[in-house]
Amino acid sequence: MPVSLLDVPVEQRPRERLLALGPQSLSDVELLALLLRHGRRGASALDLAVELLVEHGGLAGLAAARPEELSRRAGVGVAKAAAVIAAFHLGSRARGGTDTLPRLGDAADVAAAARPLFTGARVERLLVLVCDAQNQLRQKVFVAEGAVDQVAVPVREILNTVLRHDGRAFAVVHNHPSGDPTPSLDDRRASTLLAEAARTVGLRFLDHVVIAGEAWASAPTLTLGHRTGNTG
Repeated sequence: MPVSLLDVPVEQRPRERLLALGPQSLSDVELLALLLRHGRRGASALDLAVELLVEHGGLAGLAAARPEELSRRAGVGVAKAAAVIAAFHLGSRARGGTDTLPRLGDAADVAAAARPLFTGARVERLLVLVCDAQNQLRQKVFVAEGAVDQVAVPVREILNTVLRHDGRAFAVVHNHPSGDPTPSLDDRRASTLLAEAARTVGLRFLDHVVIAGEAWASAPTLTLGHRTGNTG
C-alpha cells in the first residue's frame, strides 16, 4: 500500500501544521506533499515531494514541468500531475488578477504583461492578450504550443478567442526557448497574417512580441522594423 501522510506523527503532518500555524510555516516540500496527499509503496507524500523538487531543481523548475514529465514518476500519475500543474496556474492567475491588468500602449507593455507566464517554458507557446476598445487587457489565453510560423499560426483560433471574450483589440506573444528573442522571418510573416486577418473582422492587432527569458523583441509585419527590450 502507498504510504500516506496519516503515517506521519500528528504534530508533524503538513495539514495539521498549516491549520495550526498558517501556510507560511510550511516548507515547499510540505506544501507540495499536501497536494500529492499520498506517496507510493515505501515512500510517503513528503518523500515524493522531495523527489519531485530535486528532480526539477526547485519550485521554478517544477512549475515549468509538463504533465507527462510529472506523471512518469512512480507514485505521481496523471491525477496528481494535473493537480500540481493546476495549483501553479491558480497561483499565477491570482498574482495577475483582472483588477490590476494594464493598458497595452506599446510592445514593452505587452512584454511586461506576458513575461511571467513564460517563466521556465521549454517549448514555444502562443499567448493571446485580449483587450477592450481602450486597449485595457482583459484576458490572457494560450492557444497553441509548438513553432509559430506562417503555416502553423492558428489565425482563426486567435481571432475566435478575441471575439469569444468580447475583445476589440489583441496582441500575441510567443517565446523562443533558445534564449534569442530576435524575430524570425516566419515570426514576421505571422504578424503580417494576423494584421490582415484582424482588419477583415474589425479588430485591432496591437503587436506580436517574442520573449526569451528577460529579453523581448517586437516581431512586426514585413513592412516595418522591430523593437527590442530587456527588462532584466
